[in-house]
Amino acid sequence: MERMHSHNLEDLPGIELLRIGRDSIEYGLVHGKPLPVARDKFSAALMQPGATFSTLRLEGELRGCCGTLEAYGPLAQDVAHSAFRAAYQDPRFDPVRHEEFNAVRLEVSVLSPLETIPFTDEDDLMSRLTPGVDGLVIIEGRRRATFLPKVWESLPDPRDFLARLKGKCGLPADYWSERLEFQRYSTLSYAESA
Repeated sequence: MERMHSHNLEDLPGIELLRIGRDSIEYGLVHGKPLPVARDKFSAALMQPGATFSTLRLEGELRGCCGTLEAYGPLAQDVAHSAFRAAYQDPRFDPVRHEEFNAVRLEVSVLSPLETIPFTDEDDLMSRLTPGVDGLVIIEGRRRATFLPKVWESLPDPRDFLARLKGKCGLPADYWSERLEFQRYSTLSYAESA
Protein backbone atom coordinates (compact mmCIF):
# COMPACT_ATOMS: atom_id res chain seq x y z
CA MET A 1 0.00 0.00 0.00
CA GLU A 2 2.95 2.32 -0.44
CA ARG A 3 1.15 4.35 -3.10
CA MET A 4 -1.62 5.52 -0.74
CA HIS A 5 -1.34 9.23 -0.07
CA SER A 6 -4.36 11.22 1.07
CA HIS A 7 -5.22 9.31 4.26
CA ASN A 8 -4.43 6.01 5.91
CA LEU A 9 -6.81 3.66 4.14
CA GLU A 10 -6.13 0.87 6.61
CA ASP A 11 -8.03 2.99 9.15
CA LEU A 12 -11.19 3.23 7.05
CA PRO A 13 -14.21 1.51 8.51
CA GLY A 14 -14.88 -1.23 5.96
CA ILE A 15 -18.14 -2.26 7.56
CA GLU A 16 -19.41 1.31 7.21
CA LEU A 17 -18.37 1.48 3.54
CA LEU A 18 -20.24 -1.76 2.82
CA ARG A 19 -23.29 -0.51 4.72
CA ILE A 20 -23.37 2.72 2.69
CA GLY A 21 -23.10 0.74 -0.55
CA ARG A 22 -25.81 -1.74 0.49
CA ASP A 23 -28.10 1.08 1.68
CA SER A 24 -27.60 2.90 -1.63
CA ILE A 25 -28.60 -0.19 -3.62
CA GLU A 26 -31.71 -0.59 -1.45
CA TYR A 27 -32.51 3.12 -1.73
CA GLY A 28 -32.18 2.81 -5.50
CA LEU A 29 -34.78 0.02 -5.61
CA VAL A 30 -37.35 2.43 -4.21
CA HIS A 31 -36.22 5.85 -5.41
CA GLY A 32 -34.26 5.17 -8.60
CA LYS A 33 -31.26 7.21 -7.46
CA PRO A 34 -28.26 6.82 -5.11
CA LEU A 35 -28.55 7.24 -1.36
CA PRO A 36 -28.12 10.92 -0.42
CA VAL A 37 -25.06 11.40 1.78
CA ALA A 38 -25.36 13.82 4.69
CA ARG A 39 -21.98 15.11 5.85
CA ASP A 40 -22.90 15.01 9.54
CA LYS A 41 -23.73 11.27 9.51
CA PHE A 42 -20.28 9.91 8.73
CA SER A 43 -16.80 9.89 10.23
CA ALA A 44 -14.17 12.38 9.08
CA ALA A 45 -12.35 9.59 7.20
CA LEU A 46 -15.44 8.95 5.07
CA MET A 47 -15.78 12.65 4.28
CA GLN A 48 -12.26 12.80 2.79
CA PRO A 49 -12.02 12.73 -1.02
CA GLY A 50 -11.91 9.19 -2.32
CA ALA A 51 -12.43 7.02 -5.41
CA THR A 52 -14.16 3.64 -5.27
CA PHE A 53 -15.33 0.76 -7.39
CA SER A 54 -18.26 -1.37 -6.30
CA THR A 55 -18.50 -4.93 -7.56
CA LEU A 56 -21.64 -7.04 -7.30
CA ARG A 57 -21.65 -10.84 -7.55
CA LEU A 58 -24.63 -13.16 -7.77
CA GLU A 59 -23.91 -16.83 -7.05
CA GLY A 60 -20.22 -16.08 -7.58
CA GLU A 61 -20.71 -14.52 -11.02
CA LEU A 62 -20.16 -10.87 -11.84
CA ARG A 63 -23.46 -8.94 -11.65
CA GLY A 64 -22.17 -5.37 -12.00
CA CYS A 65 -19.06 -3.27 -11.48
CA CYS A 66 -18.79 0.52 -11.68
CA GLY A 67 -16.72 3.22 -10.10
CA THR A 68 -14.43 6.18 -10.42
CA LEU A 69 -10.67 6.28 -10.92
CA GLU A 70 -10.12 9.67 -9.32
CA ALA A 71 -11.57 11.31 -6.23
CA TYR A 72 -14.25 13.87 -7.04
CA GLY A 73 -16.01 14.04 -3.70
CA PRO A 74 -16.29 12.50 -0.24
CA LEU A 75 -15.57 8.78 0.00
CA ALA A 76 -19.03 8.06 1.48
CA GLN A 77 -20.70 9.77 -1.47
CA ASP A 78 -18.48 7.97 -3.98
CA VAL A 79 -19.38 4.58 -2.48
CA ALA A 80 -23.09 5.44 -2.58
CA HIS A 81 -22.78 6.35 -6.27
CA SER A 82 -20.55 3.44 -7.33
CA ALA A 83 -22.79 0.86 -5.61
CA PHE A 84 -25.91 2.37 -7.18
CA ARG A 85 -24.30 2.44 -10.63
CA ALA A 86 -23.05 -1.16 -10.30
CA ALA A 87 -26.58 -2.29 -9.42
CA TYR A 88 -28.58 -0.25 -11.93
CA GLN A 89 -26.40 1.37 -14.57
CA ASP A 90 -23.73 -1.13 -15.64
CA PRO A 91 -24.55 -1.42 -19.37
CA ARG A 92 -23.47 -5.07 -19.43
CA PHE A 93 -26.30 -6.14 -17.10
CA ASP A 94 -29.99 -5.58 -16.49
CA PRO A 95 -30.72 -3.57 -13.33
CA VAL A 96 -30.74 -5.57 -10.10
CA ARG A 97 -34.27 -6.75 -9.37
CA HIS A 98 -35.97 -6.64 -5.98
CA GLU A 99 -35.82 -10.44 -5.64
CA GLU A 100 -32.03 -10.35 -6.23
CA PHE A 101 -31.29 -7.70 -3.62
CA ASN A 102 -30.57 -10.07 -0.69
CA ALA A 103 -28.66 -12.53 -2.90
CA VAL A 104 -26.13 -10.13 -4.44
CA ARG A 105 -22.83 -9.73 -2.62
CA LEU A 106 -21.08 -6.36 -2.59
CA GLU A 107 -17.36 -5.66 -2.63
CA VAL A 108 -16.09 -2.10 -2.28
CA SER A 109 -12.57 -1.23 -3.45
CA VAL A 110 -11.01 2.08 -2.37
CA LEU A 111 -8.41 3.26 -4.87
CA SER A 112 -5.08 4.92 -4.25
CA PRO A 113 -4.25 7.97 -6.37
CA LEU A 114 -3.35 7.14 -9.98
CA GLU A 115 0.34 6.89 -10.81
CA THR A 116 1.60 7.22 -14.41
CA ILE A 117 3.85 4.32 -15.41
CA PRO A 118 6.94 5.32 -17.41
CA PHE A 119 7.92 2.69 -20.00
CA THR A 120 9.88 2.32 -23.21
CA ASP A 121 7.97 -0.56 -24.82
CA GLU A 122 5.50 -3.34 -24.01
CA ASP A 123 8.17 -5.59 -22.46
CA ASP A 124 9.31 -2.75 -20.21
CA LEU A 125 5.70 -2.10 -19.17
CA MET A 126 5.24 -5.80 -18.33
CA SER A 127 8.35 -5.74 -16.13
CA ARG A 128 6.99 -2.80 -14.14
CA LEU A 129 3.65 -4.41 -13.24
CA THR A 130 3.10 -6.20 -9.95
CA PRO A 131 0.48 -8.94 -10.53
CA GLY A 132 -2.14 -9.11 -7.81
CA VAL A 133 -1.32 -5.59 -6.58
CA ASP A 134 -1.56 -3.18 -9.49
CA GLY A 135 -4.84 -2.04 -10.94
CA LEU A 136 -4.11 -0.87 -14.49
CA VAL A 137 -5.61 1.89 -16.62
CA ILE A 138 -5.00 1.99 -20.36
CA ILE A 139 -5.50 5.26 -22.25
CA GLU A 140 -5.49 5.61 -26.04
CA GLY A 141 -6.82 8.95 -27.23
CA ARG A 142 -10.35 9.24 -25.85
CA ARG A 143 -10.52 5.54 -25.01
CA ARG A 144 -9.89 4.45 -21.45
CA ALA A 145 -10.40 1.18 -19.58
CA THR A 146 -9.27 -0.38 -16.32
CA PHE A 147 -8.91 -3.69 -14.56
CA LEU A 148 -8.99 -3.75 -10.77
CA PRO A 149 -6.20 -5.71 -9.04
CA LYS A 150 -8.71 -8.51 -8.33
CA VAL A 151 -8.76 -9.32 -12.08
CA TRP A 152 -5.26 -10.79 -11.67
CA GLU A 153 -6.96 -13.75 -9.95
CA SER A 154 -8.52 -14.82 -13.27
CA LEU A 155 -5.76 -13.42 -15.54
CA PRO A 156 -2.47 -14.04 -13.67
CA ASP A 157 -0.21 -13.73 -16.73
CA PRO A 158 0.73 -10.07 -17.38
CA ARG A 159 0.52 -10.52 -21.18
CA ASP A 160 -2.99 -12.00 -20.95
CA PHE A 161 -3.99 -9.30 -18.46
CA LEU A 162 -2.83 -6.54 -20.84
CA ALA A 163 -4.32 -8.20 -23.93
CA ARG A 164 -7.74 -8.45 -22.26
CA LEU A 165 -7.50 -4.88 -21.01
CA LYS A 166 -6.77 -3.73 -24.56
CA GLY A 167 -9.89 -5.61 -25.66
CA LYS A 168 -11.94 -3.90 -22.97
CA CYS A 169 -10.64 -0.60 -24.34
CA GLY A 170 -11.79 -1.59 -27.85
CA LEU A 171 -8.27 -2.31 -29.13
CA PRO A 172 -6.83 -5.47 -30.71
CA ALA A 173 -4.82 -7.68 -28.32
CA ASP A 174 -1.61 -7.07 -30.29
CA TYR A 175 -2.13 -3.30 -30.60
CA TRP A 176 0.78 -1.06 -29.72
CA SER A 177 1.28 2.66 -30.25
CA GLU A 178 3.54 5.42 -28.96
CA ARG A 179 0.34 7.21 -27.92
CA LEU A 180 -0.62 4.57 -25.37
CA GLU A 181 -0.53 5.69 -21.75
CA PHE A 182 -0.77 3.55 -18.64
CA GLN A 183 -1.55 4.37 -15.02
CA ARG A 184 -1.63 2.11 -12.00
CA TYR A 185 -3.22 2.17 -8.59
CA SER A 186 -3.64 -0.13 -5.64
CA THR A 187 -6.83 -0.88 -3.74
CA LEU A 188 -8.02 -1.73 -0.30
CA SER A 189 -11.11 -3.92 -0.65
CA TYR A 190 -13.94 -4.91 1.66
CA ALA A 191 -16.42 -7.67 0.80
CA GLU A 192 -19.67 -8.84 2.28
CA SER A 193 -19.61 -12.43 3.46
CA ALA A 194 -21.52 -15.00 1.44
